[in-house]
Amino acid sequence: MPTEELYLKDSYIKEFEGKIIKINGNEIVLDKTAFYPGGGGLENDTGKLIKGDNILKVKEVKRQGEDIVHVLESGDLKEGDEVKGIIDWERRYKMMRLHTASHVMAAVAYSQFNALITGGHISPEYAKDDFNLENKDLIPQIVEKANEILSKGIEVKIYFLPREEALKIPGIVKLAERNPPSIPIWRIVEIPGIDIQADGGPHVKNTSEVGKIHVIKVENRGKNRKRVYYTVD
Repeated sequence: MPTEELYLKDSYIKEFEGKIIKINGNEIVLDKTAFYPGGGGLENDTGKLIKGDNILKVKEVKRQGEDIVHVLESGDLKEGDEVKGIIDWERRYKMMRLHTASHVMAAVAYSQFNALITGGHISPEYAKDDFNLENKDLIPQIVEKANEILSKGIEVKIYFLPREEALKIPGIVKLAERNPPSIPIWRIVEIPGIDIQADGGPHVKNTSEVGKIHVIKVENRGKNRKRVYYTVD
């Protein structure tokens, strides 16, 4: 039985209760979880699990097949135990804001310069994206337009579509050299009038929550590869 991934429907779940269904040393699998296991360039969540008076730090979360594995620093748990999970919300929320910001920047780069993202990474401190652009002087234009969009307070919609229907949407996959997911049902993240992408990570509910994108630095990583490091205030 696969782990129920609570964050797919609600990125704002900070606490939840689950049952241990598998255990291997300090690695446990719950029947459901709000911990994001990382993926798509976004780092995994951290936090803690609580069993009675026992507070166990979750230092890593990863996907193994259909399971979401929680790696604990230490602990004395057994299969069948009911635990309470608590997300490190400050860490998660900063990454949610950066994640939504990255979608808006990708949409602007794609619509204005036909540029795709060739790689990226989001941590709580900052994000970085690589664009297949020749001219790095286009980055400030992309950021300026993205900030203009974010300030409009647009609702971010999350819903699910069959793969065949999702594939009919132009630009549904904006990562260069990334094959469309093979799973039958896709999770869609839409910022109406701005962007629509297949995406499995946590996002904010409204673009106004992101704040303003600030560029840390821009690097020339090759003829058609420009890397931008940025954060949000």
